Amino acid sequence: MTKKIHSDKMSKESSQDMMTFGGHLEVLRRMLFRIIAVAGTIAVVIFCFKDMTWRLLLAPSEYTFSTYLWIEDVASAMGIDFHFEPFSVDLIATDLLSQFMTHITTSVYLGLLGASPYILYELFRFVSPALYENEKRYSVQVVVVVYLLFILGVLMSYYVLFPISFRFLGTYSVAERVHSTITLDSYVSTFTTLTLLMGVVFQLPVIAFALTKLGFISSEMLSKYRKHSFLIIMLVAAIITPPDLMTLVLVTIPLYLLYEVSIRVAKFVEG
Repeated sequence: MTKKIHSDKMSKESSQDMMTFGGHLEVLRRMLFRIIAVAGTIAVVIFCFKDMTWRLLLAPSEYTFSTYLWIEDVASAMGIDFHFEPFSVDLIATDLLSQFMTHITTSVYLGLLGASPYILYELFRFVSPALYENEKRYSVQVVVVVYLLFILGVLMSYYVLFPISFRFLGTYSVAERVHSTITLDSYVSTFTTLTLLMGVVFQLPVIAFALTKLGFISSEMLSKYRKHSFLIIMLVAAIITPPDLMTLVLVTIPLYLLYEVSIRVAKFVEG
């Protein structure tokens, strides 16, 4: 009799656990549906505003892009007569569906990027019931910092890394008789790759925060290897940028500043 009662109790607890698991799946399903709906809506809006979207996406391929004008203005303010040589790189589509499919995939990518604050909010709301109050406070701060750093990385790629890389690679020629015509797919692929890469690289302070919390690194260690890190940062910048001194400097400086910020973050975590 006792065994039967114990068995019924175990069965009831198991059933409750299964319902709880099923409830979590239902919450997850609704969350994913909301994320897809928001991202899809933004993607549709971006798809409809084709002229404005592609004017922004193709702007870094023009020699009149704002970055070049800004560099010329800075050089002029320093008393240096410097101007970029005008250049022109043709973009082509080689397949019948190429432009249409690229338009769709780019709209989806930008839709996810535009919906990223809402996606982070939904993910935080999903995991927040399992967090303590102090963990919730830290989590909100970390989510905000991650998003802001990602946006800074995206802007860094759009205004510095991608236009200068495109200028160098698009106009590079092994011989005078060889001319470059870049496919639209290649342009968009390079754009998204560099954008995501810089968005991830700019997470260095967050990575330092997590590693310091786990005890893998310390502010003293980061300070001790400051010179070594500077050389590594220059090496990474040289790999992801064209072989141009100006581009190397423009990418190395913000990355090294992020390293210095990481040292301050590690000191903050250590108290």
